[in-house]
Amino acid sequence: MRGAKPHSIVPGSSPVRGDLDPPDWLGEDARAEWDRVAPVLINERRTLTVADIASLVNYCVAVGQAAEASRIIATEGMTYASKGGPKKHPAVAIRSDAMTQARLLAGELGLTPVSRSRPGSRGDGSGDRGQTNLFDMDF
Repeated sequence: MRGAKPHSIVPGSSPVRGDLDPPDWLGEDARAEWDRVAPVLINERRTLTVADIASLVNYCVAVGQAAEASRIIATEGMTYASKGGPKKHPAVAIRSDAMTQARLLAGELGLTPVSRSRPGSRGDGSGDRGQTNLFDMDF
């Protein structure tokens, strides 16, 4: 593969510090996921950067869509009757797509066990050797 590899990107560039408000247009489920995950990424792990905010928003939207589709499926069932016989409810495909997107974005954000086990993604300072200025780094 060509291009920058995750291990060669300087950690801590444009870090988000302090509280970050979610976008006003997030749905209830997406906002609940934001409230659960954003403090972990910002305050505990200190891994969220300004460039990652869009990924965090997209992750929360995907989780919200999966939750909403799951409620629809629980109420209406996984199939519906049509003239040609039973068909898969559209919410099944929506939920599947949303869950796939959420899983992929969770990996990008370091929210999965596998992504957290990678060196340099732990947010414990082991990847940046405690240096915050690029010009102070030893090459």
